[in-house]
Amino acid sequence: MGLTKLERRNRIRNRIRKIVSGTSSTPRLSVYRSNKEIYAQLIDDQTGKTIAAASSRDKDIAEEKTSNKIEVASTVGKRIGALATKAGISEIKFDRSGYLYHGRVKALADGAREGGLKF
Repeated sequence: MGLTKLERRNRIRNRIRKIVSGTSSTPRLSVYRSNKEIYAQLIDDQTGKTIAAASSRDKDIAEEKTSNKIEVASTVGKRIGALATKAGISEIKFDRSGYLYHGRVKALADGAREGGLKF
């Protein structure tokens, strides 16, 4: 029998994490997607610290009246981009955490690019 969805995602995630590692000058943008919410963090892997974080559960994002999850993901991407530029970060490494670069993950990445991040 084949792999379950979670086993397949974890296998892809481990393969990505072997290559992608964040530093203080170019942190890693990690994405977590649940059925209802989406989360993004900028992580410095050398020190193990989270530089900035944004999610669809943030008060200002949750209060907006958006019609679908893709618009919410785009808003989260713009917010993480704004927080990163405020912290003096312009270039990052994108970690999609085993999710396909499609739908909400792609919308978050596009929103982060609109927010001023380069990757």
